Amino acid sequence: QVQLVESGGGLVQPGGSLRLSCVGSGSIFSIRAKGWYRQAPGKQRELVAAVTSTGSTNYADSVKGRFTISGDSAKNTVYLQMNSLKPEDTAVYYCNVKDTYGYDYWGQGTQVTVSS
Repeated sequence: QVQLVESGGGLVQPGGSLRLSCVGSGSIFSIRAKGWYRQAPGKQRELVAAVTSTGSTNYADSVKGRFTISGDSAKNTVYLQMNSLKPEDTAVYYCNVKDTYGYDYWGQGTQVTVSS
């Protein structure tokens, strides 16, 4: 059984930084991409950043230059380094893994609140 567990969320002031971690357990036969999504109250879940199995990265325009996705395969962990945080970054952040069959695996989410 595959499990994704996020951590690292919290309350931070505007301009601050946080690093989210997502640790995976279980086995996924063939991974297409790993990424982070977020969902703010009253809004749809949106892609924040993703990295494919070939190493290509994709970022939402709103976070380009501020957020960086990375991974440690040996630790089955994906990170999201978030710098220069803004109040509009406030959301629940979800870890996601997509396999080559199009199936999505999700974590339980971690709350990020940017406020003074």
